[in-house]
Parts: sequence; structure tokens; C-alpha cells
Amino acid sequence: MSKKLKKVMALVLAAVMSTALFAGCGNKGASTSTGNSSTTTSSNTQDTGSKEKVTLKVWGAQEEQPLLKEMVESFKAAHPEKEYDITLAVVSESDLKGKYLDDPAAAADVFAFANDQIWDLYNAGALYEVTRNKDAIISANIEGAVDAATIDGKLYAYPMTADNGYFLYYDKSVISDEEAKTLDGILAAADKAGKKVVMDISNGYYIASFFFGAGCTLKIENGKQVCDFNNANGLKAAEAIKAFTAHNAFMTGDDPVITAQIGDTVAAAVTGTWNAEVIKSKLGDNFGVAKLPTYTSGSEQIQMGSFMGYKLVGVNSQTKFPVDAMDFAEWITNEENQKLRYEKRGLGPSNKNVAESEAVKSNPVLGALAEQSKYAVSQKDVLGSYWTPAEAFGAALEAKDYSKSLQELLDEMVAQIQQ
Repeated sequence: MSKKLKKVMALVLAAVMSTALFAGCGNKGASTSTGNSSTTTSSNTQDTGSKEKVTLKVWGAQEEQPLLKEMVESFKAAHPEKEYDITLAVVSESDLKGKYLDDPAAAADVFAFANDQIWDLYNAGALYEVTRNKDAIISANIEGAVDAATIDGKLYAYPMTADNGYFLYYDKSVISDEEAKTLDGILAAADKAGKKVVMDISNGYYIASFFFGAGCTLKIENGKQVCDFNNANGLKAAEAIKAFTAHNAFMTGDDPVITAQIGDTVAAAVTGTWNAEVIKSKLGDNFGVAKLPTYTSGSEQIQMGSFMGYKLVGVNSQTKFPVDAMDFAEWITNEENQKLRYEKRGLGPSNKNVAESEAVKSNPVLGALAEQSKYAVSQKDVLGSYWTPAEAFGAALEAKDYSKSLQELLDEMVAQIQQ
């Protein structure tokens, strides 16, 4: 091989290695040096003469579509320097992960999702790291929402709401405000009236309330779920669940059961903000709402905990327009639009200023959620291995299957969760 040819080959090899090096620098969550400049998009936008043309696809829940349309128009008006072609499609926050993973390349540039999906989306490399106005976004939102959107100190989504939690609804014609403070008081009042108290104990989302209240924890360590629900505190929680499910006034049931029967055969129920309007319409002047009650453990009254979740907006790591996608994601989650979302849909804001407004603070449903959030645990650190064993444990107690001791049931549940 001639010296000239060797030199050419060396240059080609260096170029190949350089390309491979940059390709290998990607991590599970994507990021680039977009910073606060728009230089990255210069090669991704189409110069149509006077304006650059940017095409974005956005996914959101069915109920969010009218608001998104309004926000798209205000975004366009605020950015007259570009020509935006933004299309909307319906994908619920709860279905986002599955829809994205079906075909990441065909997924939307911007999408909303529940924060319990963030680890799976991150591990799939789905999320573009937030690099524009990061400090301002963190400063504007409550700590819990920011934490829900953060992995290893990096922000991977935009906080949109802080209301994905649950609390107590009750019929004031049956249960007094004082009785609503304890599970014993609620059950006694409902039973006296021949009515029921509904909580979906065979659902890991709700049954965790007893364990968190007793001081138990769910964590992720080295990518695996770690659960201590079978320790001494967990046994206290299990004894309380057993007593609850054995009570004459207890009834299990999901949202359709609650919304259909509250005010009739049901005097109290545990569910979230998403059922507020239906329950309010059924109870009318007897509409009562409060944080979850305490439960009895020996001589103690233990405050029930709960899961607290957030709705987030993410940017697809495969978007061709990362800067514009980030700008749009920030736009639909900024203070003005969180205020609009509360006014139009009644959703609880993660933005500090909106959350502290008189309108939000005087809302009884969001007030109950805010009070319960003091005892809540973020749903961020829950893996898929938790749900089925927790459901099985609750189902056994709902069925009053006492063929195994509570400790045996707890040990089985935890062993399966930690597999």
C-alpha cells in the first residue's frame, strides 16, 4: 500500500471512529447541547423563504384536546418568526408508555404521561433531557413534581399537574366531619345507617395507604424493587386491613361502583379528583371531602398514607425538532397555561404561583388532596413487579381467606414484589 493510500485510509478510519464515538455517547435519556440557543434546529427546520417551517406531533388525553388546541394557537401567536404545523392526537397519559414503545419513531414529538411511567420511558431511551430554561422550570414548580420528573439529577420532563392522588369523599347526611377523621368513626356511622364504605383494597394503589401510614417503604435499588411491607410495621398495617375488610360496612369497588352508588347505598369512598364532579353532583349539599382518615392499631391512631402522582410532559428523544418541541412542552406547562388548565378542567397545578392562588386554595377537593399530600409518597419509585402481588394480598383479605397467617401472606407478597 502506498504512503498516499495509507494516509487516505487513516483519515477515513479517523472519521469513522469519530462518528462511532459520538454515537456511543448517548445514554438512556437523550440529550444534546441545545442549551438556550436554537442552533441545533437549524439543520432540522425547513427554510420556506421568510419563515422556518417546523412540524410537531402532540399527544394528549381526550379531555385535554380543547385546551391543547387553544394552547397551540397561543404558541403560534407567540412565535411569529416560524411557521408551525402542529397536529394533535388522542393518547391518554396512562396509555402513553405502551403507545410509545409500540413504535418510538412514529410517536409524538411532545406527549403527556403519568409520572409512574418515567423510569420505563427513561430506560427505553424515550425522553429528551430538558436543557432549555431548566433552572426556571425547576424554580417555578413544587418540589415533589420536579422530583417526579428528575432522574439522576437531570430533568427529563415538564411538570404539568400535581393532583394524581386520592382521599376521602363522604355523604354529610350520614357521616359528620368529626366522624370522617377516623376509619372507626366512618364505619360506625355508615353501618348505623345501613350503608357501605368503599375502598378498592385489592388494588395496590390504594392498599399501600395502610403500609405507608405505618412507616413501610417502597424503593428502587440497583434497578430492583425493594419492599419492607412484611416487617413489624407492615404486620400492624395488615391487621388493620383485615379488621377493615371484615367490618360489616366495608365494601370493595372501583370507580364505576363508587360513582354509581355514592349517595345511595354508599356513604363514603376513597378515590381521586377525577371523580369529583360526578360525586359532587350526586351528593349536592351533602358533599363532603377530606384527607384519608386515621386507622386503629392497638392503642394508636395511625394516619393513612397514599401514593401521590403527577402528570408530566415529555419530549421524544427521536424528535427532529428538539428545541421547538421543548419550547412547546414548556409553553403548555407554564404558569399561564397551568392556570388555564385549572380554570377549564379543575386540575391541580404543579406551578407554585397557581397552587398558591386563592382560587386553588379555596377549592375543597384540591384542599383535601393538598392535606393528604403531606402524608403521601411519590409513585415514581414503583416498578411493575409491585402491583400484582399487592393486588393478590388485598384480594385474599377481601375474600376473608384466612387459611394463611398475615405474616405468611406478607412474606409471600414481598418475595414476589422483589423478584
